[in-house]
Amino acid sequence: MGELLNTGEVCTRSVTIAFRRTPLNAAAKLMRENHVGCLVVVDEISGSRVVVGILTDRDIVTAVVAADADARRLLVEDVMSTDLITARESDSLMDVMRSMRRKGVRRVPVVGAENELVGIVTMDDVLTILSEELSLLVDALGSEGKRELLMRK
Repeated sequence: MGELLNTGEVCTRSVTIAFRRTPLNAAAKLMRENHVGCLVVVDEISGSRVVVGILTDRDIVTAVVAADADARRLLVEDVMSTDLITARESDSLMDVMRSMRRKGVRRVPVVGAENELVGIVTMDDVLTILSEELSLLVDALGSEGKRELLMRK
């Protein structure tokens, strides 16, 4: 990544959310309807959505399905992860990727100065950017070969 990208430039601004008291089965339906693997859990405070946790499809599988628990009796707050990392819009993408690796997470909520939800950066976002960068490198290699052929003629 030749240019220094920050998290605000690459994050997805449209984030599917849930609240602590959202029934877990309703949260799972939200994930399915929105084709997402996680919900950012927020509290409404003074008109802002403040990040308090994250609920992933893996959380549901390991804490509910594998444990034979009844999802209809659980709330998001019963299963969500609260030990999460967040990023600021100004954080470098490289720093966020290092944090993702260190914590073993694939999704990082992006927050503003008051910890309000701004977006989310996911491993998929990062991989898309990396694939674009690699494509540019492949194109450069191809151009070099074509140039050499033209010079031989």
